[in-house]
Amino acid sequence: MLEIMDNSDGYDFHISENQELIRKMVGDFAEKNIRPHVMEWDEAQYFPLEVFKRLGELGLMGILVPEAYGGSGLGYQEYVDVIAGIASVCGSVGLSLAAHNSLCTGHIQAFANEEQKHRWLPKLATGEWIGAWGLTEANTGSDALRMNTTAVLEGDEYVINGSKNWITHGKSGDVAVVMVRTGEQGRAGGISAIVVERDTPGFSAGRKENKLGMRASETTEMVFTNCRVPKGNLLGAEGEGFKQAMKVLDGGRISIAALALGIAKGAYKAAITYSKERHQFGQPISSFQGISFKLADMATEIAAAELLIRQAADLKNRRLPVTKESAMAKYYASEVAVRVATDAVQIFGGYGYTKDYPVEKFYRDSKLCTIGEGTSEIQKIVIAREILK
Repeated sequence: MLEIMDNSDGYDFHISENQELIRKMVGDFAEKNIRPHVMEWDEAQYFPLEVFKRLGELGLMGILVPEAYGGSGLGYQEYVDVIAGIASVCGSVGLSLAAHNSLCTGHIQAFANEEQKHRWLPKLATGEWIGAWGLTEANTGSDALRMNTTAVLEGDEYVINGSKNWITHGKSGDVAVVMVRTGEQGRAGGISAIVVERDTPGFSAGRKENKLGMRASETTEMVFTNCRVPKGNLLGAEGEGFKQAMKVLDGGRISIAALALGIAKGAYKAAITYSKERHQFGQPISSFQGISFKLADMATEIAAAELLIRQAADLKNRRLPVTKESAMAKYYASEVAVRVATDAVQIFGGYGYTKDYPVEKFYRDSKLCTIGEGTSEIQKIVIAREILK
C-alpha cells in the first residue's frame, strides 16, 4: 500500500448535504458579488473590504471558529470547499479569505487563553475585524529564525521595534498576530507571538507591493516603532512563538492548497468551455488530440491534487499529525495550478494572452501558490524530513 495513504481508519470523501449547501451558497455569492468586479479590482489593486464584511455575515470569516466564539464551527472539508469555491472565481479574494481564517484567526484560536479568545475571536469570526499575520521580514523569508523584529519587556508592556514584509492585510487589518524576537537570534526558543491591535501607537503600514498577481489581495509592510503592547497580548508563553507558527502553517498549507485547487478548477472550467465553443477547420478545437490531451492531463492532476488536500483535511479534522500530508498537498496542488493555468492560456491561444478572458488572471494568480506560506522547495524539505525520520 502506498505509504501516504496508509491509514487503518480509511478516508471518507463522501460529500455531505451540508457541504453541498455550502458549495452552492459560496458559488452563488461569488457569481453575484465577485465575478462582475474581478478585473476592475485587479487592475486598480483594490482590496474589496465590503466583500469581506458580507462574507462575515455568511459566517465565512470564522469557518473553523467554534460557535461559542461567534464562528461557524465547521471542519476542514467545508473550509476547503469555501476557499476553493471563491478562488475558482477570484484568487485574490480566496487568498485574503484564507489568510484571515487560517493565519491570524487560526493562530488565536489555537494558542490564545480564554480571555484572549473572547476578546478577539468574535470580531474576527463575524468580519467586524480583518486579521493579519506577521512572520516574514525583508531579509528573512524562509530563514525565519533570523528575524530582526524585537519585543523587549518593560514593566507590563512589550516594546516592539522592526518591520514585517509581504503581509496580507498589513494595512487594512484591524489586528495582527506578530512573531517577534524576545530572545537570542537564530534560536526557535527566542521567538514569541504577540497580538497587536491596529490603533496601537507605533504600529503603522509601510509600502504596498505592486504584484504580478493576486492584486486585489492587499500586501504591505507592517512597521513597529517603539510600539507598546500590553504583556497580556502575548499568546502562550514567551519563546513559544516559532513552534506555534509552524503548527499554524501546517493548517495554512491546506489553505494554500485549497486556493491552488480553486484557481486550477477555474482555469480548467474556462478552458473546457472555450475549447467546445472555439471552432477551427470546421470543428471545435476540443476534438483535436493536442487540445483534448491537455484537458485530460488537467482533469487528472486536479483530481489527484484534490485527493491529497482531502486527505490532509481529514487528518486535520481528526487532530492527527498532518505536517507531511499538508506539505504534500500544498506542494503538489500549487504546482498543478501553475501547469493547468499555463495550459489554459495555451488552449485560448492569442485570446488567452489578453485581459478580456479569465485565464490570463488565473495564470498570474497561480504562481503565488508556489511561493506563499513556504515555497515549493521548502515543502520538499519538510516532506523529505518527515519521510526520512
